[in-house]
Amino acid sequence: MSENLTIDDTATRWSTSNRARMPLLVLLHGYGADEHDLFGLVPYLPEGIAVASVAAPLAPPWPMPGRSWYAIEGLDGRSPEAVTAAAEAFLRWLDVAAVDAPSVALLGFSQGAAVSLQALRLAPERFGAVAALSGYVASGELPHDEALAELRPPVFWGRGTHDDVIPPELVDHTAQWLPGHSDLSGRVYTGLTHSISEEELTDVHRFLTKWIDGIAKS
Repeated sequence: MSENLTIDDTATRWSTSNRARMPLLVLLHGYGADEHDLFGLVPYLPEGIAVASVAAPLAPPWPMPGRSWYAIEGLDGRSPEAVTAAAEAFLRWLDVAAVDAPSVALLGFSQGAAVSLQALRLAPERFGAVAALSGYVASGELPHDEALAELRPPVFWGRGTHDDVIPPELVDHTAQWLPGHSDLSGRVYTGLTHSISEEELTDVHRFLTKWIDGIAKS
């Protein structure tokens, strides 16, 4: 299944064309959005990095606009296998896109957050940090989960108290799973729905700055 999923590299939006040997932050959008959606966050992000905003490989059912990483409706909605297939497609894109990057971090929203965390589980050594906003960790076990628990890479998990999109059981699973597999930080934002606030962006900026500072020290 995953071999059939392909990310259209021509749709990727880049913050700069001069990105050789720059740390790379990849933005993964949510369901029904596209590569333009999270690109508006670039002014809120730390300087000195290249930012790529990718387009998910699937088109959601008509009349929903935009793109999707995996189905969220039907018998296979939010299936761990579908999340894994999307993450594998993303990793194939990254094989080409991040050749010169000294470190790669991910910032995903909703579906994009789930795919970001699944990519981290599939290839723990490839990522310096992951910011997962309004998302979750897919259920089930993957072969590199033990290695991830040993590496404990920095993960920021942000969500709102009024987010009614992510099922409570997935939120509970994520809250149980992440502390044992990452250096977890994050925040629950009072009153926030399934969205991103300026307050959260301030926290994300701080989190990503630590990632960049760590690259300079290594």
